[in-house]
Parts: sequence; C-alpha cells; structure tokens
Amino acid sequence: MQRRHQAIPLQQAAQESPAFARLAGLVRESSARLQAIRPLLPGPLRSSVQAGPIEEGCWCLLVSSNAVAAKLRQLLPAFQAHLGGQGLPVTSIRIKVQSKNP
Repeated sequence: MQRRHQAIPLQQAAQESPAFARLAGLVRESSARLQAIRPLLPGPLRSSVQAGPIEEGCWCLLVSSNAVAAKLRQLLPAFQAHLGGQGLPVTSIRIKVQSKNP
C-alpha cells in the first residue's frame, strides 16, 4: 500500500482498510438497532441511551445512570422481540452504565 502524505476522509480510510470497514459496519448495525427500538423507549429516557458495541450477537446499550439501566432491563424482552421482527436479531442485550468524567 502506498503511503499518503495528505489527510483522507474517515469513510475513505474505512473503505480501504478491511479492519476499519468491519468496524464501520458494526457501528452501522448497532445504530440501526438503536433506531429500531427508539419508539419502544420511554420518551424521557431516549436521550440517555446510546448504541454500544455488537460482539458475537450480543448488543450493548450504553446508558447514563443506574435508574435508566433498571428501567431498560424491564424492557429487554420487548426490545429483543422487536429487533427479531425487524430482521435485526441479537442473542442478548447487555446494558452498561457509563461512568461520568470528574
């Protein structure tokens, strides 16, 4: 591969590198799942939930607090069923509370 001495857009770099292309694909898949379940999220919680990584069929939701995590755990069966019906199946959904920066 020829070395470049100029900046290239991230999308172009992702297309030229198999590792970046795979990572970009996983980001798209995770974002698509979040968009699919967004209507099922309670309105006040929508801004507190972000799409996280997908690893071997397990999808992670990143949340802002323990309270949000507790509520989403109650909704996990509905999320999984909805994703399966939308053609976006996952074997499990994990919820991770993001730590706040000091």
